[in-house]
Order: sequence, then C-alpha cells, then structure tokens
Amino acid sequence: MEPEIYVDVVRQALSLVAILVAATILPSLCVGLCVSIFQAATSINEQTLSFLPRLLVTVVALMFGAHWGVEKLTGFFYLMIEMIPQVIG
Repeated sequence: MEPEIYVDVVRQALSLVAILVAATILPSLCVGLCVSIFQAATSINEQTLSFLPRLLVTVVALMFGAHWGVEKLTGFFYLMIEMIPQVIG
C-alpha cells in the first residue's frame, strides 16, 4: 500500500472532473462573453438576454457531451475496480 497509488488515483479523479466540467462550462463561457460584448456595444441591459443563450448552450453541450462523459466515467470506474488488488495488498 504505497502512497503513490492513492496520489495517482486522486490525480486521475481530479483531472477527469476538470475535463468533464470544462466540456460543459467552456461553451457557456464563450457565449456569455459574446453576449456581454454585444450588450456593452448596444447598451442593452436585459438580464434574460445574457441568461437564456448561456442556458441553451449549456443544455446543448450536455446533450452532445453526455455520452462521451459517461464513457469517461465508466472507464475510470473500471480502472478503479482493477486497482482494488493493488490497494488492498
């Protein structure tokens, strides 16, 4: 039971979480930036104009990326199951 195994598991888990969150948040961030620039250029201060496009892009990103994300999580789960003998003994 070497500590390097646990450090590697935590590193892999954190990197997987970062990748899955970034795949959902980055498209919304880009659309929010574009809408903010548009609002600043036209002096429109409507709250729904900034919220609704980000919501739609986030939903679309989840629709298209959910299959990929579940595959990544399933692969990580199987890796954790395969590492049980290393951790135990």
